[in-house]
Amino acid sequence: MKSTAERCSRLIADAFAAYNAEFRAVTRRAPVRFETLDWQGAQRDAVERIELYDRAVDGTVAELCVLLGDQARDRELWKAVRGHFPAQIDGVPDVEFTKTFFSSITRRLFGTVGVAPEIEFVATELDPLAGIRTQVLTGNYVNRGSLALLVEDLLGDLRFRAAWRDFEKTVQYVVGEIGAHLQGAGERRSVGQIEIIRPVFYQVTRAYVVGRITGRGFSRPLVLALKNTPQGMYVDAVMLSEDDVSIVFGFTRSYFHVDLERVGEAVVFLRQLVPRKPVSELFTVLGRAKQGKTERYREIMRHLARSDDQFVHAAGERGLVMVCFTLPSLDVVFKLIRDRFPPPKTVLRQDVLDKYRFVFRHDRAGRLVDAQEFKRIRLPRSRFAPELIEELFGETAATVHPDGEDLVFDHMYIERRMVPLNLYLREATAAAADRAVLDYGQAIRDLAYTNIFAGDLLLKNFGVTRHGRVIFYDYDELCQVTDCRFRELPQATNDEDEMRGEAWFYVAENDVFPETFLRFLAFSDAQRESFVHVHGDILTPEFWRGVQDKVRAGEMMEVLPYHPHRVRVASSL
Repeated sequence: MKSTAERCSRLIADAFAAYNAEFRAVTRRAPVRFETLDWQGAQRDAVERIELYDRAVDGTVAELCVLLGDQARDRELWKAVRGHFPAQIDGVPDVEFTKTFFSSITRRLFGTVGVAPEIEFVATELDPLAGIRTQVLTGNYVNRGSLALLVEDLLGDLRFRAAWRDFEKTVQYVVGEIGAHLQGAGERRSVGQIEIIRPVFYQVTRAYVVGRITGRGFSRPLVLALKNTPQGMYVDAVMLSEDDVSIVFGFTRSYFHVDLERVGEAVVFLRQLVPRKPVSELFTVLGRAKQGKTERYREIMRHLARSDDQFVHAAGERGLVMVCFTLPSLDVVFKLIRDRFPPPKTVLRQDVLDKYRFVFRHDRAGRLVDAQEFKRIRLPRSRFAPELIEELFGETAATVHPDGEDLVFDHMYIERRMVPLNLYLREATAAAADRAVLDYGQAIRDLAYTNIFAGDLLLKNFGVTRHGRVIFYDYDELCQVTDCRFRELPQATNDEDEMRGEAWFYVAENDVFPETFLRFLAFSDAQRESFVHVHGDILTPEFWRGVQDKVRAGEMMEVLPYHPHRVRVASSL
């Protein structure tokens, strides 16, 4: 058995090394995509890279089944394989990634419920950053008397084949933004140095320089957003607040492409910039989605061990498709697909699964929450409120099973918790509510620009983050803009048609009438007027047909992860 176990452990280690090499090869295309303005290529790379992991796991499982034959699910053999595995990966960068890959293999083979520590690596108490003793590769630029010269050195060291549009004006812009921010924060001390992570971060149409500025007794995050155009490249945003940087690294955006030798080192650095961001989300946004899932599971298990509150229904109206619950002391929500969907829902369970998979691979543009899919999760039954257990057994019996003192969940999604927009508008100040109403319109617009139509625009299907951003999180009616037919609302020709409770004209399944959107939104009169003033065009078929034309023509409609008021340089260059 020893030689077979060693051979299996070596095979898995080699399979992960091959996957990781391919992952980094796709990632390394990002600079060329940016320099050549190949945004469609960048989007294809994003999808290809996401799909690599499952493909690698499937291929490895198939190879092991051929190698082992009837022994493929021999638990004693796999205990030995696990025992040999650490020696195979000694000294490998980000060793936890390799262990997660091993666990993916055994979970796929055995259909593990909960965890099986004898054949996988699950230590919930493990801190993935605790053993990191080295630092991410950075560049350090010291202020020798002129902030302008410091910024000039930093930007001059960026190695792009694209030319700068106006290098001097770009330097002036960056210096001006840093000075204005520090002055606005009451910081009178001068910048001592700027330290940046050496690899550049790429996300769709932007490149990002990520680092921090420090002075005597102070430190600020620093993120420079670089835009490339046919006329040249320039910095079009300078972000120096934790909130701005947190949004860039948010859970509602597509993953970064940045070629890191050791991802854990970068996470350690980033946590100093955005300390409230969970480690799980940082691993995920850097493209290591499976490791992000592992860390989220660990975060949940650690939290359960040190808390005593109960799982309860999540705030907001009960959904027709999902049962949603949360732990009040934990900032996530758990979502289960119901066994049956009452009218008027006509979607099937597989339709819902397909929608979530589609979102996972799509450009989320800062408006779609990253829902992580978990299977065969075990949670203590005693932590569930009785009324929640009653609904779970009544509405999700095909998915939830009692097992001793636990509940086993065959399938669920876990995502960050937000305040449902309809509740937010009732409880927020008038000014905050007005901002949310306008951002709701912007969310619909942003989704459209990435070829997404939410389908069900009711306020309860949108949430508000701690940054005040409105995010869509109910995917069962979601579809692509290009799959819809946006129509003008026919005018009734007689009183009888006017008084009917249902449509008196033919409506196909993919027909959408934008003029009717406002009828379903519980806005105040003032909010409705403000919404129409700013976003009135999205209530017209012309807007949506225009978006369809641009999408079909391959035009990239940008949705930026920073506020429009931060973009000031473009008009001056």
